[in-house]
Amino acid sequence: MGLPPKFPGVDEEVLKLLEANMDQAPERRRAREAFKDIQLGIDHILFKTPCDGLKMTEAYVVNSRGLEIFTKSWLPESSRPKAVICYCHGYGDTCTFFFEGTSLAPLEFSNSSLASSGYGVFAMDYPGFGLSEGLHCHIPSLDRIIDDVIEYFSGVKGNPEYRTLPSFLFGQSMGGAVALKVHLKQPENWDGAILAAPMCKIADDMMPPWILTQMLIGVSKFLPRQKLVPQADLAESAFKEPKKREQAAYNVIAYKDKPRLQTAVEMLRTTQELERRLKEVSLPLLILHGEADKVTDPSVSKALYEKAPSSDKKLILYPDAYHALLEGEPDETIIQVFNDIIAWIEEHILKAQTQQRSES
Repeated sequence: MGLPPKFPGVDEEVLKLLEANMDQAPERRRAREAFKDIQLGIDHILFKTPCDGLKMTEAYVVNSRGLEIFTKSWLPESSRPKAVICYCHGYGDTCTFFFEGTSLAPLEFSNSSLASSGYGVFAMDYPGFGLSEGLHCHIPSLDRIIDDVIEYFSGVKGNPEYRTLPSFLFGQSMGGAVALKVHLKQPENWDGAILAAPMCKIADDMMPPWILTQMLIGVSKFLPRQKLVPQADLAESAFKEPKKREQAAYNVIAYKDKPRLQTAVEMLRTTQELERRLKEVSLPLLILHGEADKVTDPSVSKALYEKAPSSDKKLILYPDAYHALLEGEPDETIIQVFNDIIAWIEEHILKAQTQQRSES
């Protein structure tokens, strides 16, 4: 990977931790521990205001496969949550750093955010991602990750404190694909899903030529962990604002190498499956996509909106916006995206409560 970027004002001893091989969780955990205060101190709209009145919890849990999974939650400190939001992060992301700002920060120009609006927000790093155990960004089976996600979120929703609350999936990029596959395995278990630039199809510009793709699929059977898949710079493609693009480097435990062969094949297989199964998506949907997204194809979000049999669905396209709607756009666009999400959730909390009353 080469030397880490020279972050202005960061101590040389901290920078040395970033030079370590991040393939395994212990090195990623050490780097994050040394860097977390620096991350949350950057000049980004998500981190600009204090998070008074919110309770944050970080924990490692060992799942049924014996893997140590990093989990994080954000809850109102003095009241019961209005709803449970279960977040699925993207490929080059984690449930820390930018999502900490997403969950916490009452935006400078708006009173809207997830936890400060009274929701309980829960997230986990998938095995091999962020602070969870596993080879960095190696996905031998996305279906196995879906089972891990379902296991953790089922435990959250089964908690007596939250069992009767409306519950929503929230997936960004690859996390949108994860959220959809969770729904397809649990079609009756969720009150809705928010999908931000969901990975239902990888944009053509991000794909290697067809013949090279076929060769890589073949080689992946013999060298599944090798980092051989050519890829454009994700931050360059995903973040519209140059300053915010530079700030993405502060997520020092996010995967930044070429994709591993088996991971790339799994992502391709998943998008092909989802394209075939759009007509099975039946839960209430809010789909958000930048029209200038160069990472995931906005045309498939349009197809999802058109083909999903759900009678309760909404598609919002943001003109000229890139992939990272929640982190990489101008402040006014980020605020608009948050306001759209909060308004939709509030509407659907009322719907879920009305339905509960009618059934009781």
